[in-house]
Amino acid sequence: MGQEIERKYLVKGESWRVGSQGEVYCQGYITREPQRTVRVRIVGEQGYLTIKGATQGITRCEFEYPIPLADARALLDLCDRPFIEKTRYKLQIGDFLWEIDEFHGENQGLILAEVELPDENTFVPLPDWVGEEVSQDGRYYNANLVKFPYKQWF
Repeated sequence: MGQEIERKYLVKGESWRVGSQGEVYCQGYITREPQRTVRVRIVGEQGYLTIKGATQGITRCEFEYPIPLADARALLDLCDRPFIEKTRYKLQIGDFLWEIDEFHGENQGLILAEVELPDENTFVPLPDWVGEEVSQDGRYYNANLVKFPYKQWF
């Protein structure tokens, strides 16, 4: 079974940008319920379909499959709006791969960092650009940013 264990943080400062290159993501949600989400994502010229279960602590089941780009575009037409638009940067720091998402569109101004872990109790040394942990704050889940975009928080 696929499993995702991740911690999520706000990003502070700009030092993480040095030497990093990002990829543009566009994603939508077919289903956004507490017990499950079904996401369609396009990264470059590749589509993905992802099913995630309910989060317990910082763990949830996750199944992600590549799908043809044409199928992903057609499935996005079935998704709630607005789409999640972001640029994702990947930084390998020691044993950990950090993914930094800089949001665009309705979530412009939000920058989050995520790190996947082998276990919920894994110690992660935090880079200096990592701010407050928001792993258990549902507002920061991409599926919730569709219904309550970051621009509406203020």
